[in-house]
Amino acid sequence: MILRLLVAAIALSTLTTATGQPPPYIFVLGVGQDASFPQAGCYEPRCLLAWEDTSLRQEPTAIAVIDGASESSYLFEATPEFRDQLYRLHQEASLPLAGIFLTHAHIGHYTGLMHLGREAMGTQGMPVYAMPRMLEFLSGNGPWSQLVSLGNINLKRLEHNTPILLGKLSITPFLVPHRDEYSETVGYRIEGPNRTALFIPDINKWEEWEVSIVEVLEAVNYALIDASFFADGELGNRDMSQIPHPFVSETMALFEQSSAEVRDKIWFIHMNQSNPLLNPNSDATRLVQDRGFNVAREGIRLPL
Repeated sequence: MILRLLVAAIALSTLTTATGQPPPYIFVLGVGQDASFPQAGCYEPRCLLAWEDTSLRQEPTAIAVIDGASESSYLFEATPEFRDQLYRLHQEASLPLAGIFLTHAHIGHYTGLMHLGREAMGTQGMPVYAMPRMLEFLSGNGPWSQLVSLGNINLKRLEHNTPILLGKLSITPFLVPHRDEYSETVGYRIEGPNRTALFIPDINKWEEWEVSIVEVLEAVNYALIDASFFADGELGNRDMSQIPHPFVSETMALFEQSSAEVRDKIWFIHMNQSNPLLNPNSDATRLVQDRGFNVAREGIRLPL
């Protein structure tokens, strides 16, 4: 893992030198599932350790795209830990937040918008990019509708497979199957001047998607993909077929015959508190890395 991070840092430095301008890059702000780790009400031994040692805690999945050339940054997901993640983004690159991209209406992915309201930041016209049902949900339900009526946020409509251009960046949302009680769910293709990434934090089983994830990976450089659960049985007696995320074990099996280059594109992200990948020293983490895959961690930089 350390070697891979060093390679990414060298790549970022090389691109900066070659172009005379800093290239856009992805900065990982969180890797956990919606409810963070430890989750509210969890007092099992692994959770107690994290309650007592803050270094073990994990925030919900969010990434930023930082574009120094346009002096802008973009946030993908507005999590319940928005406040802390925005501060860490400010520490990384003191650039204006030029917009927020949302994937869907589950709690770990949009509720951080509350910090934009008049009780907190009181922003004016913050661009919030989302799909049609997600926009209807925000504009039609309080307290989110108040953000719209007061002008704290400016809703920007996205369409399936339709890119939008933001300076050197091209951002393309695409629909994925998931539990869509309140909105549709999307992943994003994030294309920079040099490299392209996929961001799919939430999806049902790969076979439910009409697109082949194996084929999709052929055309990108990175894929930050759903790793909510490592394997079946992880939640004890709970029926995990009712939460149909692709297990990490299933994703690794799917790419078993792929080249080492393809496997190295995958960064597992969005890990539930039960997932042993949250522990960088676990047997599960070593297994994933030994098979040529990556586990996303806060602070990782991926040049675009």
